Amino acid sequence: MQREATPRGLVGRSLVAVLLFALAVVPGWTLGRLAAAWTGNGLLDWVVTGACGGLAVRVLAPWGSYRARDGWLGVIPLYGWYLICVLCWRVALLPYRDWEPRPDELWQARWLTGDRLGLWRTDPVSRSERASRAKAGTRPAAGHRPR
Repeated sequence: MQREATPRGLVGRSLVAVLLFALAVVPGWTLGRLAAAWTGNGLLDWVVTGACGGLAVRVLAPWGSYRARDGWLGVIPLYGWYLICVLCWRVALLPYRDWEPRPDELWQARWLTGDRLGLWRTDPVSRSERASRAKAGTRPAAGHRPR
């Protein structure tokens, strides 16, 4: 008997989000400060910090219903940190979602009912199931259909 996970409460989700934010941002701050101290160029600190923020957004984006190419938005100072906050908040609730899926995610999304009303869930699809769905869509019709 498989046990369904329950969504995290506000405190648990907040702690996970803060931990994810720290793991995503602090290395960039550290590397940026080291690069600025080593070269003496203060602008390099912002460049390295922004690049690390962009990388963090690129990694977290698919898990938070953003496109991976939105990682370029993570490079923008201050906006990148905001985007990392949003993504960390979303990822902290997984496997449940309290935001609507993108149109290209709707095929695998389920709207939950009962105690979990208001949440979505998208379960990962195995390669064999994905392949069988792709074949089903391209299979020719069985027999001739009159018009």
